[in-house]
Amino acid sequence: MTAPHPVTSLSAPAPQSATLLQRQAAERERGAASSTQQSGIGRDAAWVRLDGSLSCGADGVRMLRAGARWLRAAQTVGDARAITTARSRLLAAVEDSALLPSEAQAVRVCSSVLCDLVGQGWLLKVSAPGIYAAPPNAAASPSEEKTRVRAAHLVERDSQLAQPATRRFIQDMERRRPTRDGWQSIFTLMRDGRALRDQLVAAAASDTPDARQAALAACVQPYVQVVEPDAVDHVTGLRLMDVWRYFRHTWTTTYNSTPGRKMYVLIRDRAVPEHPVIGIAALGSSIVQMSERDRWIGWSSDAFLSEMQERPSGQWARWLNDALAELLAGIYTVDLVRDEVVSRSELRAPTVKSVERLRAASRVARSTHRLYGQAAQHKTAGDRTGSTTSARRKQPVSKSESDDAHWQRQALTHLFRSKRAAALADLLEVRIRLAASGFDEPSKKALKSALAKPLGRRAVQTVLRHVRAAHVGIDMLDITVCGAVAPYNALLGGKLVSMLMTSPEVVAAYAQRYKSACSVIASAMAARAIRRRPNLVLLGTTSLFGVASSQYNRIRIPASRVGASDDVEFIRLGRTAGYGSYHFSRETMAELEAVAASARRGRQVNSIFGEGVNPKLRKVRGALDSVGLPSEALLQHGSPRLIYGVPLASNFREVLLGKAKRPKYLLPQAPAGAAAEAIAAYWRDRWLTPRVQRPEVLRAIAEHSLSLPLTHGARVVLPPRGDGTEGSRDMADLFES
Repeated sequence: MTAPHPVTSLSAPAPQSATLLQRQAAERERGAASSTQQSGIGRDAAWVRLDGSLSCGADGVRMLRAGARWLRAAQTVGDARAITTARSRLLAAVEDSALLPSEAQAVRVCSSVLCDLVGQGWLLKVSAPGIYAAPPNAAASPSEEKTRVRAAHLVERDSQLAQPATRRFIQDMERRRPTRDGWQSIFTLMRDGRALRDQLVAAAASDTPDARQAALAACVQPYVQVVEPDAVDHVTGLRLMDVWRYFRHTWTTTYNSTPGRKMYVLIRDRAVPEHPVIGIAALGSSIVQMSERDRWIGWSSDAFLSEMQERPSGQWARWLNDALAELLAGIYTVDLVRDEVVSRSELRAPTVKSVERLRAASRVARSTHRLYGQAAQHKTAGDRTGSTTSARRKQPVSKSESDDAHWQRQALTHLFRSKRAAALADLLEVRIRLAASGFDEPSKKALKSALAKPLGRRAVQTVLRHVRAAHVGIDMLDITVCGAVAPYNALLGGKLVSMLMTSPEVVAAYAQRYKSACSVIASAMAARAIRRRPNLVLLGTTSLFGVASSQYNRIRIPASRVGASDDVEFIRLGRTAGYGSYHFSRETMAELEAVAASARRGRQVNSIFGEGVNPKLRKVRGALDSVGLPSEALLQHGSPRLIYGVPLASNFREVLLGKAKRPKYLLPQAPAGAAAEAIAAYWRDRWLTPRVQRPEVLRAIAEHSLSLPLTHGARVVLPPRGDGTEGSRDMADLFES
């Protein structure tokens, strides 16, 4: 069967003005050409062949090669509109072909991936052997590297802003509406840069240092406002969540919701009546596994065992004994005992056979979950084989239904039956290993005996892994968004926002929000409501760039300035591996989702909470492998990030290991607002005062004007529409709406 190749007739668009990504790609292509072998492939080890194992047939490969040649000529690097056009034309060519459905889907995935790679600055080469790609190299200087990474992120960000729903949201937020205090819009919550510049200049001219500090304090008066569900701004009448979301769209990266716990924060300025927004931040459930961070905390197996072996004690022995008992008590076993997977006597005195039966039951339940993934939350696993005994849809929990009844239903789903059986097998195996290595009582002597044997050390590592999983989602959070909006960004307002995220107001708001919340996974594992006291003792975050981060660098709040027991500091821990899926667009994700949905053995990943860590990454890897693309190479996006840890309590390690129940916070938790005011005062001394002495900073602030024509950096700039018409509307048009 021969497929037509309309891609070959596509003409490249007229050259655009070269962006940094385009210039770098051209320079790298010239460098690659100078080292080309007879095969046409450069000797650079970064080159990866893309079409060596594709499952799209010979005609599909020919289409892809034609498309790759066209992409190289189309100059789409870093241009969101050009990439969108290229993707549409390539996918249209697939629709017009005579490929088999499975081959066509593979070509669709590969074409979309090629568009993403080129848009992110990857280099393509098509030669006799096949299609090759090379990831972008790091730029020569930190500033150029930041520009490169920022430009790569903006491709997908601009694609999101071009979505009709997003455009409507932005335009609606900018449209004036009547309130008790007159006509208001999101612009009301932006501070006019010219007026702020004039106030700062006057404050800086004060006669004495004390007078200068008092005047600067009157210019910028920050406070923390936690965004509560459905809360409304008292000035504009806009929902606070919408306010937060609007300013989030000014970020370089796309706005996406994430599963797990989350909390959104606005930093406002009460120095003017409108209380404009200084910056925004968000906290979310921490990444479960991060080697550099885990090593620093003491969660890595090697570091933990070294600590225990160097300082064995009765306290550590009791910790091991109590942690194992608590973990076992948190697993619902009624159905497993009823189905004769394990007996009650084996729960007390496990055997190797009972562990094997549990692992087999876990595999059966997991396979069934994958086969019925889209209905996984609506199925129960009640018979001995894990097959479905009830196909009724899961109904919302009624007022008369107890929490425990709801969680018991969840525990009986195939997903959680699999998780329970696997966890129980792990922990019973720990009991076997500890007994075999001499740990027959929680004493220092018994612990030393266990640690001297490989079986005992492996048992301790297993307990540590389960303890870590119990605390990572409760007692620590990641700063997922953090920064200032114009004109405060010119005053290093990002550092102010960062420091205020450590304030007692944030800690208290998190405790208040989740004090009665059930832990989803723990409750489904136990078949009863599990409510864990939220003790926020550690914040983690990563920079956007792999080079020195201007925002988190040098952030240390001296204890003497804020009445703390020790300095509060953003501690740099290392770098991420530069591995992930951020560089794949939503269009590619949709194509990959179609591949996953057609898997004969069911979906490996169903995006159900509790299914496993990083479902998006696992889904992308599985779908890429399915069509024959080299997933490991393509997931190396080449943009590592700096990792930071921010201890909020002096005993954060003990809390995260379960050795301590109550945190010893560094900042005084009362009276309310005192620590935040002290942090703001320190920021004014440390960063605001020097900045207002610099003429170029004052000029940058004044550029953000709310006068017509509006030129304000806190405004979301919409990309032009596909028909070439303008993006963001003129301010006068908004006044007339």
